[in-house]
Amino acid sequence: MIDAQTIADLARRLGESLPPSMRAMQSELETTFRTLLTAQLGKLDLVTREEFDAQVKVLARTREKIDALEKQLAEMKAAEQ
Repeated sequence: MIDAQTIADLARRLGESLPPSMRAMQSELETTFRTLLTAQLGKLDLVTREEFDAQVKVLARTREKIDALEKQLAEMKAAEQ
């Protein structure tokens, strides 16, 4: 999940990008942006960087095992012929 500080920074940046005519409502809109971002990002099926990196390592190990098994199978087939 994205941390609260990142969401707050994004809401602030959205508030700062408002046209001058809406700057009077900037604080209120930033609060609304923060609430909406938190709610919508919470609905996404996200993983942490640590979880992603762990799965990348698992996938790499699995790929190595598959490659080794394919090589072993090819050698066994070659020996049969």
